[in-house]
Parts: sequence; C-alpha cells; structure tokens
Amino acid sequence: MRFLGFGKPRPEDDHRRRVAAWAREAAGLPEEAIVKVNEILCPDPACPGLETVILLMVPRQRTRAVKVAKPADAVTQADVVAAVDAAG
Repeated sequence: MRFLGFGKPRPEDDHRRRVAAWAREAAGLPEEAIVKVNEILCPDPACPGLETVILLMVPRQRTRAVKVAKPADAVTQADVVAAVDAAG
C-alpha cells in the first residue's frame, strides 16, 4: 500500500545501496555487518556542501564512520575504497 508516497522507491536509495555495496566489499565485511549510508550537510566551510557518511557496523566491534566529501550520487567506487583504506 502506498500512502503519501511511502513505500515508493526514491532515486537516492539506488545511490545509497550502490555506495553501501562498495563499502562492504572494500572493508571486507562479514554478512552480518550492517552498512548505512547517509548524506549530510557538512558544516565546515571547506566542504562542498553535501557529504556522504558511511557507517560500518560489525557485531561486537566499534562502529566506524567513513566520509566522502561528495553527495552520494557523485561518489565513485574509487572514492569509497580510498575512504575505507584511509579510515583503517
């Protein structure tokens, strides 16, 4: 049932899923890990505006946050690999 647009796929969901898949692969995460991708407005004047924040959540480990200084639709696989590598 779609009510007021709920349940309707949004174009940005495809970008988030793509970035999450790249992050899961780059970090070598197990199946039970959770990867969340969000865009936030960066408060730093040096930022380009929107940045993509990737949360890597593995059971019994500390959550890692990885950032790419681009909106999700502009993030490439190379951006995600570089960000995950830089985060350790």
